[in-house]
Amino acid sequence: MKKLLSTKMGFFAIAVVLFWIKTYSIYKLEFNLGVSGAMQEFLLFFNPLSSGLIFLGLALFAAGKKAGRRIIVFSFILGFILYANVVFYRFNGDFITLATMMQTNNFGSLGGSILDLMAPLDILYLLDIAILIVLYNKFKSNWRTERLQFRKPLIVLAVGVIAFGVNLGLAEKDRPQLLERAFDRNYLVKYLGAYNFMIYDAIQSVESSRQRVLADSSDITEVENYTKYKYAEPNPAYFGTGEGKNIIKIHLESFQSFLIDYELHGEEVTPFLNSLVHDESQDFTYFDNFFHQTEQGKTADAELTTDTSLYGLPQGSAFVTKGDNTYQALPAILEQRQDYTSAVFHGDRKSFWNRDEVYRHLGINEYYYDSYFDMSEENVINYGLKDKPFFEESIPYLQEMDQPFYAHMMTLTHHHPFILDEGEASLAPAETGSGTVDRYFQTARYLDESLEQFFIDLKEAGLYEDSIIMIYGDHYGISQNHNRAMAEIIGEEITPLKNSELQRVPFIIRIPGVDGQGINHEYSSLVDVMPTMLHIVGIDAQDYILFGTDMFSEDHKAFVPFRNGDFVTEAYSSINGIFYDNVTKEVVEEPTEEMMEMKETVLHELELSDKVLNGDLLRFYTPNEEWEPVNINDYFYGEPEQHPAK
Repeated sequence: MKKLLSTKMGFFAIAVVLFWIKTYSIYKLEFNLGVSGAMQEFLLFFNPLSSGLIFLGLALFAAGKKAGRRIIVFSFILGFILYANVVFYRFNGDFITLATMMQTNNFGSLGGSILDLMAPLDILYLLDIAILIVLYNKFKSNWRTERLQFRKPLIVLAVGVIAFGVNLGLAEKDRPQLLERAFDRNYLVKYLGAYNFMIYDAIQSVESSRQRVLADSSDITEVENYTKYKYAEPNPAYFGTGEGKNIIKIHLESFQSFLIDYELHGEEVTPFLNSLVHDESQDFTYFDNFFHQTEQGKTADAELTTDTSLYGLPQGSAFVTKGDNTYQALPAILEQRQDYTSAVFHGDRKSFWNRDEVYRHLGINEYYYDSYFDMSEENVINYGLKDKPFFEESIPYLQEMDQPFYAHMMTLTHHHPFILDEGEASLAPAETGSGTVDRYFQTARYLDESLEQFFIDLKEAGLYEDSIIMIYGDHYGISQNHNRAMAEIIGEEITPLKNSELQRVPFIIRIPGVDGQGINHEYSSLVDVMPTMLHIVGIDAQDYILFGTDMFSEDHKAFVPFRNGDFVTEAYSSINGIFYDNVTKEVVEEPTEEMMEMKETVLHELELSDKVLNGDLLRFYTPNEEWEPVNINDYFYGEPEQHPAK
């Protein structure tokens, strides 16, 4: 060993081995990659090798002892990148992409969450760097001062490229079309590795930019034909019943449907929402098989999808990377067709998720952000304004709005890491040992209480009776990283199928003067919200490029694509490439032709939505003669003193 370490190549070999061990260990300890079978396990073990040889091999071109120092620096940088993914994955169950790294203006609001995701034992992830520093200082005096022969680092890089080629060949054999249909980042990391995934992601980002430059008006034709074919005729019993009514859209942060009717310590966690679901007066309809479809954009993805009926992007957030696209969004359509005024209420920074820019492209008239609220210390926690003061302070602004209005109310308190100030929790935490899961129920109760008071305030302000009220959950709050605790909460193992079932979020709606349906079991999702709302107010959705269909329609297309290419239907689900029977929960060993066709439909739909966003294709599409493209210069979100109502 001493003889080996007395050379730069020997030190390099030790660095590669340490990098390899560290990366594979983190794969196994931190990431839930769904490895199954000997081939996938081998590829997971093998894939760090090519990255280690190539990235650390670049340091060998340096002269003398610089090569050793660069090996240490490169090892640290690679380790930092991997650890950043660890922290990101602990909450998001996902990997960092180039698009998410571009969203640096969001980081200021994430401090509490990030610290909560770090653990004291994470310091062990620096062990390899410490070992390399000790070995370098001990053996560098034995190294030759001249530069290595040029062919040696070239051979190392060539071996790294060959290793990657072998890796990719075996991966494509086990998972055909891995790179062509790479909707799921877990697959890419599992098969190719975290570092090779980042290179692939960078290439995809460049390709996405290229698509916009090369797109032309002919590219929208295929999309238009598909959405027209998928279109569902409105239900006559609901079409136009909400015309001229205010729309109050309440966005429940991180709220999953398993909370409905769930009891903890013998108490209902969300008694008010439960009362709406089981309302004896039949005012409300609750869709209990409603799913979110967000990816890395999370809340911003939910906003995009509900207001445009487009899917979020597979990497990053369209609000950030496609914020200046042309959109034909619900707020703009309502304004042009029925003279609605629209507003978003959100107790966080104006620019978070690029909202102050993208809202102009969506045609949103007013934006009430943190400057419009009392952001004193007692009113703020975690991501921004607490839900109770948020709703209370929003009432006067709602009263000032020209009617009919479309108001989007975005809650914040029920967000990871799910914390409340002392004395604010009216429910004891769960007792799973996972702080995230245990606190989740307390902030859910707080949100439920704030919503109950908001309903009371709406009625006192005279805004309740004449308003359509829509309540929906934006995305999951508990990721797969907490499966052990969640299994204890729901009393069953969290299988891949069960995890997909946990992606249900509530959708509850009240239409004034229309009897609700109680509980509706139709399978539906965020992408269906916009066509449903258009039909309720009497605007035919057929003119527009929408990937969802009216949830009240008898022709509603009851399949739910997830952003990674998985999907669920009433009878069966496709998760990680495996089909399941939803009744028996068993794997379907021989999928039917219908199942395979549905899988192709889902992938095709996601591809078309990506084409719309990446190519900015709506700039080439005119829905009807009345449509006027949104002029962003008509929208300005100034400080309160600049607001016309002030």
